[in-house]
Amino acid sequence: MQPPPVKRVALEHGIPVVQPEKIKNNFEFRAQLEDIRPEAILVVAYGRILPQWMLDLPPLGCINLHGSLLPKYRGAAPIQWAVANGESLTGVTTMRLDAGLDTGDLLLAKVIPIGQEETAVYVYECLAAFGAELMVETLCGLEDKSLFCQSQDHSLSTLAPILKREDGLIDCTRTAQSIYDRWRGFQPWPGAHTTLRGKKLIVHKMHVVTDSIGSEPGTLVVEDNRLLIACTDGTAVCLDEVQIEGKRRMNAAEFLNGYQIKSGERLGI
Repeated sequence: MQPPPVKRVALEHGIPVVQPEKIKNNFEFRAQLEDIRPEAILVVAYGRILPQWMLDLPPLGCINLHGSLLPKYRGAAPIQWAVANGESLTGVTTMRLDAGLDTGDLLLAKVIPIGQEETAVYVYECLAAFGAELMVETLCGLEDKSLFCQSQDHSLSTLAPILKREDGLIDCTRTAQSIYDRWRGFQPWPGAHTTLRGKKLIVHKMHVVTDSIGSEPGTLVVEDNRLLIACTDGTAVCLDEVQIEGKRRMNAAEFLNGYQIKSGERLGI
C-alpha cells in the first residue's frame, strides 16, 4: 500500500488527512467535517454517490471535477470511453454534485482535442492538468459570485460504464479504426486481447493500415514481415507488439519467426 499523491503533498504541508472507509453513516467523520465548516467540498475521481448530509453541508456545494463534457459520458470511465469511441474532442467539467450519477448543475467546462494516436493514459494526464486549473477558476467564480450554475440537458446524456475485462476482447467484426480506438481507450487496462492456437494473445501495440484486405474478418495475413488482422469492410490492423500467454512481449518480426505464423490462421480459436 502506498499513499496517493494528494496525501503525500498534504502531509508535506502539514495538512491533516483523513481516509474513512465509509462516509454515509460515519458519524465521527461527519462531526469532523461539520467542525471544519467548509465553504466548499471538492470531489475528484470518487466512485460513489455522496450522502445527502454531505451534499447539504458546504454553502458553495460539493464541487466535482468530471473527465468529460457533461452531459456526455456520465459514469466511471469517461476518459476511456471517449477515446475508445473515436471522439476527436473531450474535456473537463466542474459541476455541483447532487444525489444522481453526474446529474448535477454545470459550472465551467474546457474543451480539449484528442489526437488520433493518443491513448487514454495520455489524455488522462492532459485532463488532470487542465482540470486543476479549472477547479481553481471555479472556486474563484463561486467566491466572488461571478459564476452561475446551468442545468444539464438530460436528454443528451450518455453513459461511460466501469470497464470490464471483456471490453478488451478484439472483435474483428468491427472496423480496423474501431478496434484501434478501443485499444487506445482501454490503456492500460483491459487493453486488447484475443486468442490464437488456444492461447491468450495480448496486443501491446497496433496501428491501422491503409491496405485493403480481402480476407474474412479475424483472419491473420502475413505480408512483408508484417502481421495483419483482417477486419470488417476490408480494413485491417497491423500488430506491432504482442505477447502470447506465458511468454515475453515481442515485436511482430520476432513473433512471426518464433511461432511460424502463416496467413490464413484465425484469431479467437
